[in-house]
Amino acid sequence: MNQLSIALALAGGAVMRLWMLKALPQISVDTLLYGSMARNLILHGQFAITDSNGVVHETLIRLPGYPLFLAGCFRLSGVGNYTAVSYVQIALELAGCLLLADFARCIAPPALKTGAAHWTLWLAALCPFTSAYAVAPLTETPTLFAIALALWSLARFHAKSSWANALCFTFAITFAALLRPDGALVGVALVPALLLGLRRSAIPRPRILRMGAVCVLLAMLPFAVWTARNWSVFHIVEPLAPRYATDPGEPINPGWQRWMKTWCLDFVSTYDIYWNVPGSELDLKKLPSRAFDSPAQYAETASIVASYDDNGQDLSPELDARFAQLAAERIKAHPLRYYLWLPLGRMADMWLRPRVENLNIDLDWWVYSHHYAETRFSWAYAALNAAYLLLAVAGLCLRPRYWPWMLLYFVLRSALLTTIEAPEARYTLECFPMLFALAGIGLFGGYRKIASAFTRIKTLPSAQTR
Repeated sequence: MNQLSIALALAGGAVMRLWMLKALPQISVDTLLYGSMARNLILHGQFAITDSNGVVHETLIRLPGYPLFLAGCFRLSGVGNYTAVSYVQIALELAGCLLLADFARCIAPPALKTGAAHWTLWLAALCPFTSAYAVAPLTETPTLFAIALALWSLARFHAKSSWANALCFTFAITFAALLRPDGALVGVALVPALLLGLRRSAIPRPRILRMGAVCVLLAMLPFAVWTARNWSVFHIVEPLAPRYATDPGEPINPGWQRWMKTWCLDFVSTYDIYWNVPGSELDLKKLPSRAFDSPAQYAETASIVASYDDNGQDLSPELDARFAQLAAERIKAHPLRYYLWLPLGRMADMWLRPRVENLNIDLDWWVYSHHYAETRFSWAYAALNAAYLLLAVAGLCLRPRYWPWMLLYFVLRSALLTTIEAPEARYTLECFPMLFALAGIGLFGGYRKIASAFTRIKTLPSAQTR
């Protein structure tokens, strides 16, 4: 790749992210939750949160990866210095862009290698969707870096099966799983690619077995420690984190969750309803018409909402049971809607919606509102999102190396998204490292085909003249 092009892409990516850090600072509720865990790790040596009364409670609602990352940043820059964390994340994301460019170079067809690397770097460095999260102290950016590192080290290991590349790959997939429970899908999709790629390797079998044993032990060790800690503190077996991010004994309201899945389809419902209950108003007027199949269901829902308000906006077991009964009635009447159409619709919403709508940002053209689809730049971001997806599909059609395994990751990720009752577009961000590489290959491959066609057209008149 041209050195000037690399410098310009990285400079452009850095400027975009630094502007976002200044104009769109991100300190969310989740950020403060992770910060509380990191602070207690430093001050008390406990994986714990501090409640509103200042009392420290041991917890398992989040995996230890990001709190440890924050604790490391706080050690260097001061406890609570989230701006320094954002600087570190910006550097990590730009480093991930370089890794993805080299990965695209390694896997692209021979004629496309240099151009694919070039376009992958630019697509990754200037993507507003991932850039917006680089300035938010949340798990997304370290996860994107871990996936980029896993992809790069996978390709490097098959080029040179050294201990360094094997350990790098092991660290990447382990770190991704320690950051988020769904990060384990990276290992599920890429480990078979690494193992099958060794069939053509000339490495002696004893060395491969030693490498495999060491890497498996290193990958499992953090989760063994985490599981042992959770057993010691809470007396439960939890190797990752609970689905609904609750500590043992806290209510998960399964009836409410099930009822939400009978009608929830998009981020509007997540924002207006799901995030507010329990503890805030459940506005009946904001429920879409698909939440009711009959006047009787509307009346029952209104009755439950009234009881919820009378109960101090708290979901008691009795109210949760009423939601469960209402959900069972709706599922029985329309099983395909519950088990097929709504899950597929939620998955499509997460794939196709731009991934900036749920950040608490101030500019009118980027902030989420009840009329988000009508905001000034929504269509531009939707078109950009679609362009990334279409270019990645074009890249897949060129069948670069590892394309079946990247496709497997997309399928696994999409299958997981169908189980989520409250869609958020950020849940597809983890697919973007692979999307960037495939889109870079697809973009340059398309350019080559168009340029080739123009060359043939230009040569036709001279050929006819002869």
